[in-house]
Amino acid sequence: MARRGNIFQKRYPNTGDFVELAKAWNPDAISVLIKLVWEGYDRLATDFLSKINGTEEQLERSITQALGWRIRRGMTGDEPFEVQQEVYEFETSKSAQGQPPQYDIAFILIANERIIWPLEAKVLKSDIDVTEYVKEINNNFMTCRYAPFSSEGGMLGYLFSGDSNKAFTNIETEVPCILNAHPGFLGRDHKTSDHQRVVPSEKSYPVDFRCHHLLFKIITTLTNNISSVE
Repeated sequence: MARRGNIFQKRYPNTGDFVELAKAWNPDAISVLIKLVWEGYDRLATDFLSKINGTEEQLERSITQALGWRIRRGMTGDEPFEVQQEVYEFETSKSAQGQPPQYDIAFILIANERIIWPLEAKVLKSDIDVTEYVKEINNNFMTCRYAPFSSEGGMLGYLFSGDSNKAFTNIETEVPCILNAHPGFLGRDHKTSDHQRVVPSEKSYPVDFRCHHLLFKIITTLTNNISSVE
């Protein structure tokens, strides 16, 4: 049976690359976006993270939920995008009735809601616990299942124990990729990696893809009760 398409496809039949479209508003649009994320983390660290000890349930989801609206607090309203949590990617849904991929946090282009710049979050129990983090990159971003209409996207690593530099080294080894410091965020645990994606033959999604890696230090000690959420 032929797919009938979703309401976003019908409302916005034409698409482009989130990055290039956002740059029409500001050449540094992606740096503005990422700065909002880091400022959200700063708010989270000040008024929320000090209250947890790592034994709580649903850590990944609860931290992400707390982070989302703290990102929004920094927005002026002039940005060409909105931020939202648990956003569906209908473009890459496998079936008419199946649940589409869902982003933890997403920046949605106001002029075309089909175009999304996503962030995926993973709990890292320690600096060697990068397996699930790496799976998100290789299985989803690199296959265009995530970010089909964006040449960039991001990963958030909630680091509960260990050294961020060691975590970056392990990510670099496991993907594998080359991680580079972001020149706009040299004082942060922020790296980027550049990739060539596998694009379905019938699609014109961006092939060149930049992944932003942001490691958020959560607490310095960790119990064995922490588990990641798929």
